[in-house]
Amino acid sequence: MSDPFRLAVQQLARFPGVGERTATRYAYWLLRQTPEAAEQIASAIQGLKASVHECAVCCDLTEREVCARCLDVRRDAGLICVVERPQDVRAIDGSGEFKGRFHVLHGALSPLDGVGPEDLRIRALLRRIGTSAPPGEQPRECILAMDPDVEGDATSLYLARLLKPLDVRVTRLAHGIAVGTEIEFADRVSLARAFEGRREIA
Repeated sequence: MSDPFRLAVQQLARFPGVGERTATRYAYWLLRQTPEAAEQIASAIQGLKASVHECAVCCDLTEREVCARCLDVRRDAGLICVVERPQDVRAIDGSGEFKGRFHVLHGALSPLDGVGPEDLRIRALLRRIGTSAPPGEQPRECILAMDPDVEGDATSLYLARLLKPLDVRVTRLAHGIAVGTEIEFADRVSLARAFEGRREIA
């Protein structure tokens, strides 16, 4: 393979779930496209990185300073669902069961991977629930929607200890979601049952 082709394969292989064979197939596909199509793909990727950032309130990804969900007055400001990743927001919203607001941590506690509390958006969450919350928007319940795995359990327990003194009810999704399943890939029925059976963390 020529150097430009090899470089393209190496970069395409950086995508999650894409190995060298799939990256090679993508590279050959790109070579068959018109120059305009290749430029549009490159421009879209550059624009994604340049214009998408974290919401100033919930830390979800948005093009605005504050995302549409945080600005939606029809959503219950007293309910905050805490998730690990932005894609979890889409999965839960798609279930149609949750009408509150979200908070995205951008990860879960994982000491073995070097991910500690300071690497997550925990301070922003505490600001939303603490005394700095806007009048009329003091949350009454915080739903922890972590993945049902070791990291998710550790993160939920850590957050529960931090949130309990703030006079807010802390619950966690019931295990309607199979252990080991990421929320992003859970089906709608499992998500709905998980919300219905959520329970308070002791």
